This record gives sequence, C-alpha cells and structure tokens, in this order.
Amino acid sequence: MEETFRWYGPKDPVPLDFVRQTGATGVVSSLHHIPYGEVWSIDEIRKHQKLIADAGLVWDVVESLPVHEEIKTGQGRCDEYIENYKTSIRNLATCGIRVITYNFMPVLDWIRTDLHYRLPDGSEALYFNQAQFAAFEVFILKRPGAEKDYTSEKLAEAKAFFESMSETEIERFTTSLIDNFPGFKGVTLDDVRAMLKKYESLTRDDLERNLQHFLAEVCPVAEQCGSILVIHPDDPPYPILGLPRIFSTIDDVRHLLAMVDSPANGVCFCAGSFSGRPDNDVVEIFKTCAPRVGFIHLRSTQHDGHGNFFEANHLEGSVDMYQLVKAILEEQVRRHAEGRADWRLPFRPDHGHTMLDDLAKPPCPNPGYTAIGRLKGLAEIRGLEFGIWQSMQIG
Repeated sequence: MEETFRWYGPKDPVPLDFVRQTGATGVVSSLHHIPYGEVWSIDEIRKHQKLIADAGLVWDVVESLPVHEEIKTGQGRCDEYIENYKTSIRNLATCGIRVITYNFMPVLDWIRTDLHYRLPDGSEALYFNQAQFAAFEVFILKRPGAEKDYTSEKLAEAKAFFESMSETEIERFTTSLIDNFPGFKGVTLDDVRAMLKKYESLTRDDLERNLQHFLAEVCPVAEQCGSILVIHPDDPPYPILGLPRIFSTIDDVRHLLAMVDSPANGVCFCAGSFSGRPDNDVVEIFKTCAPRVGFIHLRSTQHDGHGNFFEANHLEGSVDMYQLVKAILEEQVRRHAEGRADWRLPFRPDHGHTMLDDLAKPPCPNPGYTAIGRLKGLAEIRGLEFGIWQSMQIG
C-alpha cells in the first residue's frame, strides 16, 4: 500500500516536515479556502501542490472536493455547481491529481458527541453517544419530530445529560457538533435549521436519484481524464437528523456501483465509518467493492452494545484489521497481475488518539488529526502489512 497522511494546509498544526518524518510519502489534502461549489483553478491547485512538493512529498489524493448542498438536494444552482465540479476534475487532472474523494451526506459530515473522550490509558478518542446526540436534537436544535426517533429511555438519558450542562457547556457541546468541518466554519444552529428545511420533503429515493444524476454527469469527465471519484461512507452509517443516509451498508455499496457503471465511479473505503454499524461485515464490504476502491482509510471503532461507540486503536475494536489488510494486499496482487497502473492503493491512518505531548497542546482544530496518534496508527498498519506480505511470500 502507499502510505499517506492527511494535511489540512498551511494552518495545520502538524506541519509537512513532521508528516515526512512519519514515513508517509504522500499527502491527502484539499483547498479548504475555496468555498463549496466554486471551481478549483489550476493556479490554486499548483500553489498547494508546490507547498507539498517543496517538503519532499506528493499530493496523491484530494480529500475532499466538496459536493455543494444544492447538488444533494437537486435544487437552486445544482447544474451550475455540477459544471464547476467537472472543471475542477479537469484542472486536477492537468496537475496530475486523479483520485478525488467526496461524500453525499446531507447537512453535516461525520458526527461525534465528544471530541475528548478519556480512555483508561489517559489518551483521548472521538466518541459518539446516542443519548447525547438526542439531547442536541431535541433540546438544543429543537428539530421538529426528533423525539420520535428515540425510545423513552433514551429521551430520559438525553434530558438528564442536557440538564447537567451549564450554558457555557451547552455552547461548547453545540460547537463541537456542528462547527468542525474545514472550509465550512462558522456554522450556527440557525444555519443547520435552514439547511434541514431544504431537505424537508426529500426522501431516500430522491437523494439516491440526485447522487445518480451527479455521477452520470461527472463520471464521463473523470473517465476521460483517467481520474476516479471515490465516495466516503456515511459516518455514522445510519440516518441522522431525520435525514436519509445512502452509503452505509453492503447493499448501498452494490447499489452505488450499479448506479453508474464506470471505472470512474469508485469508493473511498473507510473501515472506521463502515464499522460504526455492528451489523456491517467490514472485510466482506471491502471484497464486494475491491476493484473500484481508489483510496482507503484504516481505523476501527469499539461499541458498547447500546448504540454508542468510540474510536479504538487501529489494530483493536470491531474491525478485523488483519483480514482487511490481507484482503487489500490480495487486491493489489490481482491488479498488478492485470497490469493496472493503480495497483498500489493509497491509504492513510484515519484519525488517531490524542496522546503523549499532544495532550498538553491546545486542542487540535481538526479533531482526530493530532500527530502522534496517527503516527502510532501508521506504524501499526505498516508493521501489519509487512508481516502479511512476508507470510504471503510476495515480497
């Protein structure tokens, strides 16, 4: 596999010279300063590319080229934003960048209720607690009908959690949920309510049709450029905020691949996101979409049996990381035998615990992306990969 590290740009507290010390050769990055929906110009792409190249690294994968909300809802300037997306694909290809990550999650991307969940060893992880999220929906956001999505027991837990917080704690908790996304900062509760309003009459079928329309438009352009668009799974992988999520299960994967049958219609295989559902067989899902995987996130989650989970160490939790990495390497062997240029799959350690010296630093503006925890994850995965290669006697 090709080792990469995510970098958020010049303001990232983990500088590129640190990234190079991890052993990664590639960088996963984005132009976060460009508003969603606008064209990524060749000039802006090359400026960012040069920063990375000057540090002795390569910009391998775009994560992400955001899909504007009006594409997801099929409203407003949808067609204009799709044309802009096509131009950005062409411009990235001109600069030699051909793996492009995106997601189709409505309103908010990944969601966690605690960004500093303390583990027994003193390190901190990202955590999702259903009762805490219910408290946000019902008592803070006050989403109409939200209480219908929860049991009476869960609502009682939510109320107790909400009433235990001070006004300052409520404000901090709210910000941690809705204002964590680079390129999408300054989001308020009213902004979230306004976005939800646009989805009021949107069904799962509508969202799937809008995704199919988007892919039918952009995949031919990507195919002409020799590029691949890879969709990130929903996180958590089930409906949130009363909205459908359509890339969460093995059936969703099969549906996506059949939706637009093109080599440019691919998957960003995020093991951690898929593992957010205890009924997902992560290894089996990878095998289902392996030929169309263009980029991989490796991490794992640990569930408590009550709908809550935290992000575990990379080799622990619910993901059978040995079997998953073995399946990835077998896919690489198959691609190499076919003569595919993309036989070596880029991967990155996804998130990481806040630990050691990072605990004493100011909170990372990009939750889950402190240096040391990801370095640990990368080292563990590289060691696992080396051992599996040797056992397969492939080299």
